[in-house]
Amino acid sequence: MKALLVIDMVVDFINPDGALYIGPVAEKVVPRVKSRLEEYRSNGSPVIFVCDSHISDDVEFNLFPPHSVAGSGGDEIISELAPRPGERVIEKRRFSAFVGTDLDLTLRDKGIQEIELAGVVTNICILYTAAMARMYGYKVYVPVNAVASFDEEAHNFALKEMEKTLGVTMI
Repeated sequence: MKALLVIDMVVDFINPDGALYIGPVAEKVVPRVKSRLEEYRSNGSPVIFVCDSHISDDVEFNLFPPHSVAGSGGDEIISELAPRPGERVIEKRRFSAFVGTDLDLTLRDKGIQEIELAGVVTNICILYTAAMARMYGYKVYVPVNAVASFDEEAHNFALKEMEKTLGVTMI
């Protein structure tokens, strides 16, 4: 079984007023992620949202400005992609959706062996989630037009790294 993981499509990354807005690429990626989401929903396939949700003094803020602080509103999924009843939302504090979460257990409980990653940021949370997923033995797919980054060069590097080093299937 295959599931869609919608990664970090939260206000602070996607909204121009967000604390860590990824830039104009956000406008392009939202409808593409929405399209993937609608396809999975129409097929009755599992959808899991994975969202940055930090504590106020998170050590990640030594690398990036404070963002997606739990309860701030910036950690909320954008309204265009709002989860439906029964769709799981997993909060994370690290780049990989597997670190410090029950994502692996959730996937295994549902018999999911393949995942598709859509969302942001390609060279950070998408890349590190893909890397850990491969280490755990999942088959990983990334729709190239449904991931984005604030840094085009890093985005392209991450796509190549996922495909060539990790064996991720680009679709």
